[in-house]
Amino acid sequence: MVKALIFDMDGTLFQTNLILEQALEGAFDVLRKNNLWDGDTPIETYREIMGVPLPVVWETLCPSHSLEVREKSNAIFHKKLIELIKNRRGSLYPDVEFVLEKLGADHELYIASNGQIEYLKSIIDTYSLDRFIKKVYSIQSIPSGQKSDLVKMIVSENQITTGAVIGDRLSDIMAAKENGLTAICVNFDFAQEEELKQADKVLDYFIELL
Repeated sequence: MVKALIFDMDGTLFQTNLILEQALEGAFDVLRKNNLWDGDTPIETYREIMGVPLPVVWETLCPSHSLEVREKSNAIFHKKLIELIKNRRGSLYPDVEFVLEKLGADHELYIASNGQIEYLKSIIDTYSLDRFIKKVYSIQSIPSGQKSDLVKMIVSENQITTGAVIGDRLSDIMAAKENGLTAICVNFDFAQEEELKQADKVLDYFIELL
């Protein structure tokens, strides 16, 4: 029997909110300089949709822009995010390392994230999370771009028989339920009250996971 815990990254293990605004400002500054954006950076819009696939993010933030502009904006955004992470401007949530170490003693730990591979690697490397995490899976490895399909792949590849998905948004909850796993949500920065109602368990503090 393989017991596993599959974690979301942004807003679950990593406090993305600490670097999100600065990185997004950087991307929209470039758009403004090229006369492709007029007005404030839509930071609150991004907070509301946090957890959706990246193409949906940029379709939402820049609905009237071309695919090329969206892709370039995304590249600038991620370059800034990685720079901030490596400079330790972000942070893990309290007790994350302690909890992962404890749980890793009798569970296989994985990450399933909508984040890009290079972005996730920067967090793993900066905080040495490979001490605890068996493997990191990015949404980039799934053609459908759906978190449920990503978790399905993790379950299949690793012959997982029981466990849970720990995240903060509806996509994490559905990924758990559609794959026969327990849906645990953290009530952190990007969590939405209506979505939390669909989880099997809601945590206000990460250490409650123990």
